[in-house]
Amino acid sequence: MTLNANLGPVGQRITKKLRNSFAPSALEVIDESHHHAGHSGSRSDGESHFRVVIVAEAFRAKSRVEQHRMVNAALADELKERVHALAIQSSAP
Repeated sequence: MTLNANLGPVGQRITKKLRNSFAPSALEVIDESHHHAGHSGSRSDGESHFRVVIVAEAFRAKSRVEQHRMVNAALADELKERVHALAIQSSAP
C-alpha cells in the first residue's frame, strides 16, 4: 500500500484507515487546510481540513448519509482529536 507522499502524518493516517476499513477501488485524500487559514478550527500547523473522495463496494445499497456515517466512524479518533472539517464524496463502484 502506498500513501500519498504529499500528505502529512494526519492525512496519511486517514488514508491508511480508509484503505483498511473499506478496501476502496479509488481513494483520494486532499488536505485543504491552506484554504481555511485563519478561520475557525484551523491550526497553524495545518492538517485540520480534508476532502475525501472514496469509491468502495462497502457503500453499495447504502444511502449517502449511511456512507458518510461509515467514513466518519472509521475516522472517529481523527475527527475528535485533530480534524475540524471533513468533506466526503463517496460512492459504490
